[in-house]
Amino acid sequence: QVQLVESGGGLVQAGDSLRLSCVASGGTFSSRNMGWFRQAPGKEREFVATIRWSGTTTNYADSVKGRFTISRDNAKSTVYLQMNSLKPEDTAVYYCALGRRAFDVLGSSPTAYANWGQGTQVTVSS
Repeated sequence: QVQLVESGGGLVQAGDSLRLSCVASGGTFSSRNMGWFRQAPGKEREFVATIRWSGTTTNYADSVKGRFTISRDNAKSTVYLQMNSLKPEDTAVYYCALGRRAFDVLGSSPTAYANWGQGTQVTVSS
């Protein structure tokens, strides 16, 4: 059974940086795309970033483009989200997700992902 465990969240000030990690176990990580989503209180879950199974292609939401970087280490079954120049509007619970199908095209919809972590809280104060 696939398990995803996020870590690295916390309370920071605007302009600071954080790096989130997500370790996968129990599944075929290296053949699946990985994604990061976030959900703020009272809002729907929204796409943040995704990375192709090979690590060669990435895609970002416009709101984080140029500030966030997604990467992966298939040898460690881990995906990362480096978040720089954080803003108060980045405050949310961040979730990593494992792609539904092997060797798939990148997707920004939650339906493209089959397994989800429990989330890690990121709070950015102004």
